[in-house]
Amino acid sequence: KKLKSGELDDTLIELELRDQSNPFQGMEMPGMPPGQGGMGFDLGSIFGKGFTGRTVKKRVTVSQSYDLLIQEEADKLLDDDAVKKAALEAVEQNGIVFLDEIDKVTARSETRGADVSREGVQRDLLPLIEGTTVSTKYGPVKTDHVLFIASGAFHIAKPSDLLPELQGRLPIRVNLRALTEEDFVRILTETDNALTLQYSALMETEEVHVEFSEDGIAALAKIAAEVNQSIENIGARRLYTVIERVFEDLSFNAPDRPGEKVVVDAAFVEENLGELAKGSDMSRYVL
Repeated sequence: KKLKSGELDDTLIELELRDQSNPFQGMEMPGMPPGQGGMGFDLGSIFGKGFTGRTVKKRVTVSQSYDLLIQEEADKLLDDDAVKKAALEAVEQNGIVFLDEIDKVTARSETRGADVSREGVQRDLLPLIEGTTVSTKYGPVKTDHVLFIASGAFHIAKPSDLLPELQGRLPIRVNLRALTEEDFVRILTETDNALTLQYSALMETEEVHVEFSEDGIAALAKIAAEVNQSIENIGARRLYTVIERVFEDLSFNAPDRPGEKVVVDAAFVEENLGELAKGSDMSRYVL
């Protein structure tokens, strides 16, 4: 009765639980690729079996013991081999691999002779994309049905600079438009971890209350779009650079201004980014 009512929740008890640690887990043979375990076997799976029967004693409260006991019983019902098999099948049939910055391994047309290493990376990707078997610590994985998506800005190189064989294995090409001023406004207002929320929370640590007005957000978005267009298009990362400049003085003086309320409107942005807004010395704001 006391147990159900919660009167014993703070009582200390001693539990004897199965030891989940494995001293051989993650142990690899020197000089061998990770996950292959050396001579075709995993030391952890062999020697670790001798340690599965060990138990450890823990002193916990009654309320803390519930989760531990539930986990203990759930582990007994779980078939590790079945879980690994299902995971491998899911990876092989529904896996997606995203290769970002693919343009960084593209050989430039004018300096192709000096880009042997980049070409080597592309050739290493060929069998993976075409379909091969990759050894992992959980077993072999076939990449025949894995979807590979590659992306890149291609400011300097062009997709045609990729190896012809790699181009043939990435047959579908999609061009994305550059972010507009309206997109920047949405990024600053609709995302869960928007920079406006981050900087407001950052200033709250110094007891400075920051609010962003609609015209202030519009001014930030406009400047970010203009700098991207005139200097270099780095996408949404430009917003961080612009907002950091706007808050440069406020961040420095925030410890001396506790209790103040600051409204970031168009005038505030103009005051702190006057030179940039007028189009002078924009190189200072390039990441």
